[in-house]
Amino acid sequence: MARVLDLIEYFDESGKEMVHRIPEHGSGDFRLGSQLVVRESQAAVFFRDGQALDSFGPGRHTLTTANVPLLVKLFGLPFDGKSPFRAEAYFVNLREFVDMKWGTGEPITLRDPDLGIVRLRAYGRYAMQISEPQLFVNKVVGTQGLYQTSQIQGYLRGMIVSRLTDLLGEMSKSVLDLPRLFDEIGASVKAKMADDFTALGITLKAIYTESISLPEEVQKMIDRGAAIRAVGDMDALLKMDMAEGLRDMAAAGGGGGGGEGGTGLNMGAGLGMGAAMAQALMGTMQQGGQQQQQAPPTSQVGATVACDNCGTRNPAGAKFCNNCGEKLDGGGFCSECGNALAPGAKFCSNCGTKVG
Repeated sequence: MARVLDLIEYFDESGKEMVHRIPEHGSGDFRLGSQLVVRESQAAVFFRDGQALDSFGPGRHTLTTANVPLLVKLFGLPFDGKSPFRAEAYFVNLREFVDMKWGTGEPITLRDPDLGIVRLRAYGRYAMQISEPQLFVNKVVGTQGLYQTSQIQGYLRGMIVSRLTDLLGEMSKSVLDLPRLFDEIGASVKAKMADDFTALGITLKAIYTESISLPEEVQKMIDRGAAIRAVGDMDALLKMDMAEGLRDMAAAGGGGGGGEGGTGLNMGAGLGMGAAMAQALMGTMQQGGQQQQQAPPTSQVGATVACDNCGTRNPAGAKFCNNCGEKLDGGGFCSECGNALAPGAKFCSNCGTKVG
């Protein structure tokens, strides 16, 4: 038989524990005549075989057949004032819990009217209070087998997320419109959850939505679209990206940074610089082609001059005939700009170069 308990009490210094079980394992032997101390904002519930039987409010109680009648009747104890009865005592915290957190363990998949299929994460806070301790022990401890605070919080959090998922599906609103509806979402979830919590002996005081967010990669795409709309010009945005890449490369090089992080920056900056150089080279080639079409020819390949003495055709600019050696009177062409020279000209009329 377990140790007989003559004084039953529990003091929670943290104030965060919802339920505390005495003894922590197995059943305790409670002697008739033992002292039960219940503090303010506490209730003590005696529990046996999956059923909450007798409960006590704040104060000091002497356990007798008068104040534990259900337990005495259940076990048929002799009324000698000393016989122990086996049960568990649960001390229930009745204070208001104002900083309870809820959040989605896994993303919620929904159909978004603007973005298509999206996966959302959400989190927030809620406030609650155990209003009926005996019902709470019966439903949560007896039915669910939960009495540790973390287990109870996980159970309540799952209920909230389930109701929130149902609400978001019914709303059919874009995730981009949800931030302005946080108050309405909280009020709707509270209304949906009120009966669920009441059935557990809990009063849901308030519930707040702090964030409903998209995955990080989708947020980056949205930020990219916003940047394009802000700049108004894709080409200008690309140039800004290239400039940032060059800046990052310069910063990495100046700091002498290496390793994987530095390599990633250098690669990104290198790609940006390569794109910039290709763009500049293409522009230069286009500009050069336009200038070549507009400028006069710089050479006269294939042009000839006839010799007055023998009629032989000589290359333009030749001073003497390559057949008879006669001096050619033709002016030829300027060696600098290719302009046709008048016979006997000493300077080019186009660029002023002296004719040698």
